[in-house]
Amino acid sequence: MTDQASHPQIDIGRFWKAMGARAVGAAVVAARDEAGPAGFLALSATHLSASPPILMVSIGLQTSALATILNSRHFSINYLADHDAELADIFGGKSPRKGADRFDEERWTTLSSGAPILKGAIGSLDCHLEETIERHGSVIALGRLVGFSLDGIAARPLVSFAGRMGI
Repeated sequence: MTDQASHPQIDIGRFWKAMGARAVGAAVVAARDEAGPAGFLALSATHLSASPPILMVSIGLQTSALATILNSRHFSINYLADHDAELADIFGGKSPRKGADRFDEERWTTLSSGAPILKGAIGSLDCHLEETIERHGSVIALGRLVGFSLDGIAARPLVSFAGRMGI
């Protein structure tokens, strides 16, 4: 084990600058419990393994949708197309719309788990929550893929790069 004190300390501003060097598909992670739907803009959603098909999402402990994910034991990852850039603002907290008001009933459906699925998303991945791991103010949610939709696969993706949304 190495002594962390001997390594340079990276502050949060420099950390996010370094993370901005990666292009990431913008995704809305969503869940629904008895209180209704909840979601957030996720920039850390990826696969863990193909066999079994496990996905992982990093969720800040302060994220309001975390309780809904834990209560419902499911979540979806909905990769946004460039024509859905307003959803990145809405679910990223840059809109006055909050909570269930961010879900337009005509735009959302469900697949297997009951998690909200965005119609027309580049891809929507429907997951049953298997495990959570809490570290450093975040929860890593591990979900087994139980369904998916690729209805919008021909669209252009919305990508986050260097702190900006674009393609």
